Amino acid sequence: MTNDLTLKQRLDADLRDAMRAGDETRKGTLRLLLTAVRNAEIPPEKSEATDAPSRLELNDDAVLQIIQRQVKQRLDSIEAYDKANRKDLSAIEEAELVVLRAYLPAQMSREEVEATARAVIERVGAKGPADKGKVMGPVMAELRGKADGSTINAVVTELLASLS
Repeated sequence: MTNDLTLKQRLDADLRDAMRAGDETRKGTLRLLLTAVRNAEIPPEKSEATDAPSRLELNDDAVLQIIQRQVKQRLDSIEAYDKANRKDLSAIEEAELVVLRAYLPAQMSREEVEATARAVIERVGAKGPADKGKVMGPVMAELRGKADGSTINAVVTELLASLS
């Protein structure tokens, strides 16, 4: 049955489960995430002449991108709280990060990212660091949701630097 649900429906169901279980961290995190999803569903300023729907319906890929943004926000917050020596706030963000990561696909290893990047470099004929723009777009498209953007950037930079 779970396989028939969209990611948004699964988030809604998991929120209800967290409420029943009294899991405050999970409940709060899912509420914030669903609010971000619903805000993204609000169409841009609609004109009087169009019959635009009152809400857009996001597909699973769009919801995944929102989850990834939420993960990045938590990582940035954890880093800032650690620098400010606020372990209490950092711990809250880390607990929320665990909840969010459960909805992301399994992340690729650095070796897998490297293999994909090498294939793209060969495919586009990149010769060195100056060709980074030609490589990053296709690599990011192939690995969207499967690997962290900063890891991809670091791998591509290293590989292109080794070519020159």
